[in-house]
Amino acid sequence: MSRRKKYRPNYKGIFTLVSLVALVTIVVAFVVTGCFDNGEKSTGGIIGDSENSSGTTDVITTEPPTTEEPTEPPTEAPVELTLIAVGDNLIHTGVIKTGKQDDGTYNFDFMFTEIQKYIDAADISVINQETIFGGDDKEFGGYPRFNSPTAIGDSIAKAGFNVVLHASNHARDMGLSGLLNTVEYWKTKPEVLTLGIYETEEEQKEIPIMEVEGIKFAMLNYTYSHNAATFAKDVIGHLNMLCYYDPDTRAIDYNTINPQVIEDIKKAEEIADVVVVFPHWGTEYTLKATKQEKNFAKLMTEAGADLIIGTHPHVIQPVEWIESDNGNKSLCYYSLGNYLSTQDRAVSMLGGMAMVKIKKEDGKITIGSEGTGVIPLVTHYTYKSYAKLEAVYLLSDYTEEMAANHGMMKRYASKLEGNKNRYLVTKEKLDNWAEDVFGDWLLER
Repeated sequence: MSRRKKYRPNYKGIFTLVSLVALVTIVVAFVVTGCFDNGEKSTGGIIGDSENSSGTTDVITTEPPTTEEPTEPPTEAPVELTLIAVGDNLIHTGVIKTGKQDDGTYNFDFMFTEIQKYIDAADISVINQETIFGGDDKEFGGYPRFNSPTAIGDSIAKAGFNVVLHASNHARDMGLSGLLNTVEYWKTKPEVLTLGIYETEEEQKEIPIMEVEGIKFAMLNYTYSHNAATFAKDVIGHLNMLCYYDPDTRAIDYNTINPQVIEDIKKAEEIADVVVVFPHWGTEYTLKATKQEKNFAKLMTEAGADLIIGTHPHVIQPVEWIESDNGNKSLCYYSLGNYLSTQDRAVSMLGGMAMVKIKKEDGKITIGSEGTGVIPLVTHYTYKSYAKLEAVYLLSDYTEEMAANHGMMKRYASKLEGNKNRYLVTKEKLDNWAEDVFGDWLLER
């Protein structure tokens, strides 16, 4: 008889199966409870809700990691400013009479009508107020000792000039009191920066700064003298002197620059972006820059001047770039001539309005070549019992017919035939003078 094989349970297989089931159960439990950790952090979205000790639920969120791109520093938009300047506002008796109204008051708004659009468009507008406001309680007068109505200043400010030069050879025509009266008057016009004359020595030591569109302009104004061979003791500390004077005798050396000028320019260069110097210098009625002007201009440039605009000669003089031995460079207008006057020379009827474009781009400030130059101007007056100022015109708007009616020929009719070069006013002569002196710097012909 055959033997039946006895069944033996496979405990090893059962253990293996149970172990596998247990392992799966544990894994599922970890996954369901969110406690499985594979060593990596989840990215994005809600990753878990948990109940804190206070019984509330915290919701934890994270933002996807970002890769920051390197950013360029913000660049400033380019800036272009316009500075205009006109020459000597020379208030002769005829000009005063022209401005007198029927009620005895004065108004000189008419002086700027023809150039108003240029003043309006400029960021900085400069005028050389040659004559002093010695006091409206004193007699007004012209050459040789000028005293002008403060109404002149009212019209200057109303027109929009924001820089006025007062360091001139006529600054002391009404004595120290006249100079100080002028300083006091301009305090009523805080929108106007007054240069060259001061109430105190402390004020004189300060460097005048005007900031426009983030560009700082230092502006300095000096005169060669106050119509005396010695520098008057009473105006020391009140009037900026261009030329050296002996500290003991106060005798003026017209061929040597005042060391204070150089010191001021160097100081200005440290605190400003653009240094502008307005010297009252040169020789009257000379169409070329003098040796003094050229020498002083080079020294100013070497010290740090960027722009030089001269006054005093009563006639126009050339414009040129100056480069000093140390590599500094400046643009120099040697003389803008008169803005207005009733003088007795045809050549003095021609003036210039400097037009300067200052650019700031990529942190660099330059004087632009395009748009920088000179617009020639003409003073037109008629004559009956006095020289009546009519207007200051652009030379480009002035005609031969207008020139033929200029009051100078009638005023000096007895002298005209023998001296036409001095007294005869023609459009052709004015054009030729402007072309000869300004050349390529002419903007409007």
